[in-house]
Amino acid sequence: MNKILQMLKLQQQLNDATNGEGWEKGITKNGKRIDWKRCTYLECAELIESYPWKHWKNIDAQPDYENIKIEAVDIWHFIMSQGLEDYKIQNLGTIEDLADTICNLNNYPTFLEEITPTTKNYYEQIDVVENLMKVLFCKEPTGKLMEAFIDVAVQSGLNLESLYKLYVGKNILNQFRQDHGYKEGSYIKIWNGQEDNVTMQRILEQSDDISPEALYAALEKAYPKG
Repeated sequence: MNKILQMLKLQQQLNDATNGEGWEKGITKNGKRIDWKRCTYLECAELIESYPWKHWKNIDAQPDYENIKIEAVDIWHFIMSQGLEDYKIQNLGTIEDLADTICNLNNYPTFLEEITPTTKNYYEQIDVVENLMKVLFCKEPTGKLMEAFIDVAVQSGLNLESLYKLYVGKNILNQFRQDHGYKEGSYIKIWNGQEDNVTMQRILEQSDDISPEALYAALEKAYPKG
């Protein structure tokens, strides 16, 4: 539960900083409407694009599992945000109660196991992602949404430990982006020919236990200076 709770608290802090306190009411401090469900299903579509599903193009291509993991982490940002909003607006409980709900889901134990490659074929894996989208559109309870996400994460090659590491990395990268002009449009996303996500992953892979502060400093060092 500790890692789940830590991620929820980091997401709350990021949303407070980016959107302003009270974002759970659905409006940012700049007056823009927030739609976490739309954010989620568009990220689901991006994840699906990492599979060679097109019958007319690149028929011998392999899934890009490294990008699939990143897309799953992006989805997790929005799933947690939706959960935090639900619990606040619907008076379902505290952030600790939400963490407890997640840890008591039927499929949560699979999230704690060692990572093993999925036995599903590409199309069956896509079905799992589309089930998450279905849960979104059918307005199922928060727990069902979290449960559907865990299925996506596990087949994407993520358990709780690896999701936590990548999430913290992406959370710090998102903070870094905001601090370097992301909203204003001046942020440089391509670093030496590759997206900033790739640099962030490489930094994480080079260290078994890097602190958020050290990761931020490493990103600062690697960031193109224009």
